[in-house]
Amino acid sequence: MASKNHNLSDYDINSVPSAEGMKIGIVVSEWNETVTGALLDGAVNTLKKNGVAADDICVMTVPGSFELVYGATQMTKKDVDAVIAIGCVIRGDTPHDRYICQGVTYGLARLNAVQEKPVIYGLITTLDMQQAEDRAGGKMGNKGDECAVTAIKMVDFARKISR
Repeated sequence: MASKNHNLSDYDINSVPSAEGMKIGIVVSEWNETVTGALLDGAVNTLKKNGVAADDICVMTVPGSFELVYGATQMTKKDVDAVIAIGCVIRGDTPHDRYICQGVTYGLARLNAVQEKPVIYGLITTLDMQQAEDRAGGKMGNKGDECAVTAIKMVDFARKISR
């Protein structure tokens, strides 16, 4: 859980390996698209800032967060080094958020365990829209930035471990 003062966009750029030549797939949910769009922008901008060429970023959309598992599964079959799954689930009047989050979390974790490419968890789960906006470029920074840095570091890890 992020602390109340942690800006998700803060990272030591010197701790991030060069991302030159990396190919990154991003699967993003259309649901809550003002939030997921901002998360996507953060991820893409951070990837580019760290050396990923625009042509080496493949973005595909899925209708909702639950569909991220299928989308990420299909994206791992493409010519990418890592996949970032971006979604936003906001608590509502029913417990649906728990089921969606649990399913996506389990599905993405399982996907990481059964195939070779890192899949980065970019699902934000919040109590309300304000919390979501705070994590998508607001006062808490942008979770998309954090996901991009994680993807770069995991691709670097995968390359080093396979040597």
